[in-house]
Amino acid sequence: MQKIKELLSSIYDNTLNKSVTDTFISRVEQGKHVRMKTRKQGWDESDVVLITYADQFHHLNDKTLKTLGDFYNQWLSKSFSHIHLLPFYPWSSDDGFSVIDYHQVDPVCGDWDDIAKLNKSTRLMFDFVCNHISAKSSWFQQYLEGNPEFENFFISIDPESDLSAVTRPRALPLLSPFILADGTKQHIWTTFSDDQIDLNFANPQVLLAMVDVLLHYLDAGADYIRLDAVGYMWKTPGTCCIHLEKTHQLVKLFRAIVDEVAPGTVLITETNVPHKDNISYLGNGHDEAHMVYQFPLPPLVLHAIHSGSARVLSQWAASLETAENNNTTWFNFLASHDGIGLNPLRGILPEEDILHLVNELQEQGALVNWKNNPDGTRSPYEVNVTYMDALNRRDSSDEERLARFILAHAILLAFPGVPAIYIQSILGSRNDYAGVERLGYNRAINRQKYDLHEIESQLSGENELREQVYKKLSHLINVRKKQAVFHPGSSFNTQCINDNLLVIKRHSNKGDNVLALFNLSHVSQPFMLPDNNFEDLITGLKINGKQSYNMQPYQVLWLSY
Repeated sequence: MQKIKELLSSIYDNTLNKSVTDTFISRVEQGKHVRMKTRKQGWDESDVVLITYADQFHHLNDKTLKTLGDFYNQWLSKSFSHIHLLPFYPWSSDDGFSVIDYHQVDPVCGDWDDIAKLNKSTRLMFDFVCNHISAKSSWFQQYLEGNPEFENFFISIDPESDLSAVTRPRALPLLSPFILADGTKQHIWTTFSDDQIDLNFANPQVLLAMVDVLLHYLDAGADYIRLDAVGYMWKTPGTCCIHLEKTHQLVKLFRAIVDEVAPGTVLITETNVPHKDNISYLGNGHDEAHMVYQFPLPPLVLHAIHSGSARVLSQWAASLETAENNNTTWFNFLASHDGIGLNPLRGILPEEDILHLVNELQEQGALVNWKNNPDGTRSPYEVNVTYMDALNRRDSSDEERLARFILAHAILLAFPGVPAIYIQSILGSRNDYAGVERLGYNRAINRQKYDLHEIESQLSGENELREQVYKKLSHLINVRKKQAVFHPGSSFNTQCINDNLLVIKRHSNKGDNVLALFNLSHVSQPFMLPDNNFEDLITGLKINGKQSYNMQPYQVLWLSY
């Protein structure tokens, strides 16, 4: 508890009185005495996360968490060790990320008993939407009504203030006007939208309320907790208001609490920013996040397959460090409920190459979101598209679609870290333009929901592409899960052969070795194999070394030796 006290003192510059500090410590102590489940310590090659909405599948009048559990047990339980449940709380916009009540389950999805039942089948990852809350929430409504208890829960600021240095993730106003019950007008800090009201962590009562949320999620069985939009939590006008030292101290406090209350809980920070800023949330390896999202990976794999060159991907991957002590690792993914972020590419790819990729994707039907820059210009920050359609041209054959898609995921699964796969990917989904038209926002293109019987029929052969994606990707995942060489912390190095061939070598401390080969081009590529006898883990094919092997277009080999 001493570490928690020190962090509280540091966050509030030694201004907290003893009673407030004692209240914090009392809440944490109460959390320790709740009967917590035993959590896995660390991670290994068997950990693979499914990213999905709690209302992803519908069936008759069943609550969607029950339907999701039924689908998971039938189709996905052999492949995935965890389910990342995207926000399943009552919400008002942004498909769940405008949370009305952190402590409730959306009635459409079910209740906490349904969460507990799902937790019996799989380990769970919850979203801790810690930066903002819905404008429809009780907290903000009481603020508007003038309840003194919520007087400083949010940030009201003079619109004439100089906020030009503030980092903007959206092409939307930073401040949103609201009328209070007494008729006065206030401009409230809203980083993401006027329905997502930023919380004021400078008020210790806000932090106490959010610690209560964190403790609730630990009690409800979350093994992994994702800190959403965490980089923006602390605001100091006149600064960039992102990645501030106080924000890092808040993350350290959350880490100290989970270590005290529920050891084994994994904190994952979601910061869609350049690599250096992203990995800063790993702290010293012991005091902040256990994992960070590997945001450069999705656009770099996409760029590699589009260009047919592994050069940039390989050079970037060679700079990654694996944690020998297994205290931290990467949270790897290609697709998610959001689009493919472009900001992590900046500093890795020249801006003209980024814009070329964006234009190429737009020509093939992708949508783009933009952000405003301090100099008045705007830049693309996110491409909205399913990863299947991002990888391929509209006129590609299904055979080519499948090959490029499996190639991309074979790269993902060969990287050091814990892999996560979005539900739309394992389902082989295409762009949902009808969803965009119906809902009115670009991200809906990759958020389609399904009738249970309809999607099961398609996976059973009614839709050949879906069926093949499901079978081949499931097989690939299950091959990986059985190989100690793919432990997140095992050694990793990469190189590029003739631009078109990516080579990844993995070696475990048990002496296992894999030489993974990826042909990123549409033509065959020769590769001189070393002097070993190999077995391809994916197909079982045995290959003698010390010869030239002809890699077919978009072929993948995971060669064990």
